[in-house]
Amino acid sequence: MGFQFVPEGEIQIPEIEFTDEVELPVDDSAVLVIDMQNDFVKPDGELRVPAAGETVPTIQRLLENARENGVRVTYTQDTEVEDAPEFEVWAKHCQQGTWGWEIIDELEPKSEESVIRKHRYDAFYSSRLDHLLSRVWKLEHLVIVGTIANICVLHTAASAGLRYFHIVLAADGISALNEFDQAATLRQTSWLYNGDVVRSVDDITFI
Repeated sequence: MGFQFVPEGEIQIPEIEFTDEVELPVDDSAVLVIDMQNDFVKPDGELRVPAAGETVPTIQRLLENARENGVRVTYTQDTEVEDAPEFEVWAKHCQQGTWGWEIIDELEPKSEESVIRKHRYDAFYSSRLDHLLSRVWKLEHLVIVGTIANICVLHTAASAGLRYFHIVLAADGISALNEFDQAATLRQTSWLYNGDVVRSVDDITFI
């Protein structure tokens, strides 16, 4: 029997396999913060994700933990030009040089941390991210947090998985526009992309 459409309200998400605790080696790990920019996080943002603001204190805790342990931290920054094809799908957002394009003050990168400007959902696409992680730092483990869960977070996690990185997603460190998209992201990562999904950033230990 082929796929049959399930009416709205009757879709059941398969069980998400959570890992209780993950220990990651300091020298082989990085934290990647996806698109925590004013246009996605702040109330006046052009494409605000209401739940994104709730993840800010959580991501702050993760960054504090990583920095204290000497774990590398890098950010992605959605960077759009005036006539970006993406604006045929979404409202204009994250145009380079605007307030909305800037990473939020609460998560401001340190001077020694890298910021990857990206132009598509997948942060590896036409960027120097793979070169940085694989060639320069030679890492194996990637903790991913940020927004939007089922778009830029998931596309980046998938691309990392295809490159055989070990991915860790913290459920309280990513945000989506609805609960289904959030759950689908966690399910896909744990089931398909060689990933560990933890409930909280507090379940991640750097050793």
